[in-house]
Amino acid sequence: MVRELQVLARTAALPPIDVVDVDSDPVLRRRHGLDVPVLLLDETVVCRHRLDAEELRRLLR
Repeated sequence: MVRELQVLARTAALPPIDVVDVDSDPVLRRRHGLDVPVLLLDETVVCRHRLDAEELRRLLR
C-alpha cells in the first residue's frame, strides 16, 4: 500500500503518511487484527488490505 500511495502522490496532494507496525502495539493489533494494511485518515478507516484510491481522493476533497 505504501508503494501505491507513493505513486498516487505524484498526481494528488496527500497529507503526510505515517507507517505504523500494527503488530508492535497491542491496542492496534486488537483493533485491526488481520485487516492490515489499513489506511486511516483522521482516525477514520479509508481502506483495508488494498489501496482504494478513489475513496481516498473522495475523502480528501
